[in-house]
Amino acid sequence: MFRILVPRSIAGWTIAVFGAMAAVFGVVGIASPATVAASVGYDSLDGAGRTFATASSMASLNMGVYYLVATATEWRPFFRFTVPFRLLTFTVFSSLVATGVAPGGFLGVAVWEAVGAVATGLGLWFDARRRRAG
Repeated sequence: MFRILVPRSIAGWTIAVFGAMAAVFGVVGIASPATVAASVGYDSLDGAGRTFATASSMASLNMGVYYLVATATEWRPFFRFTVPFRLLTFTVFSSLVATGVAPGGFLGVAVWEAVGAVATGLGLWFDARRRRAG
């Protein structure tokens, strides 16, 4: 009756891992916004900062669920769509660190996005090669 949904492609696995991580980070941030803030280098949160961290965590949870749904349905156009936008996210986030707007720890979020984008792009490429060969 219940079927475990397992990604059906390499790209699907990259999207699933990113989605699961985003969902977990979102839950952690909702439960403890200060934990998320500290993990990227912010020492403390005031009222507005706490609200922003919680809202960002809710967005992360939602995004994680969207990625997991895309994985479950093998929604390949979504997989392709994420690659350039995650690279854009890397560019914006790393620019914030480079200009001193965000603490250095925030670079980890930027790198997470870039690595995920490259992994998904490579997964899409390998999947396409495998389909042509098979």
